Amino acid sequence: MIYSMATTISISNEMKTKLKNIGRAGDSYEDIIRRMYEIARKKILFAYLYDTSNSITIDEAITQAKEKWRK
Repeated sequence: MIYSMATTISISNEMKTKLKNIGRAGDSYEDIIRRMYEIARKKILFAYLYDTSNSITIDEAITQAKEKWRK
């Protein structure tokens, strides 16, 4: 894959080796980092969509609604 603009980033030799080890044959570092980015983006979205920290159960919601809208 050819990319239109390029930049240089500094990473340690250790990180360069780690990136190389998780790549596939013929992968550029761009390919590896792009895949890692997509995986991270999906994990972040998944965590956001399935976050239940501010949620209540359906039974709790029904109970609250009945109390709030008593006739």
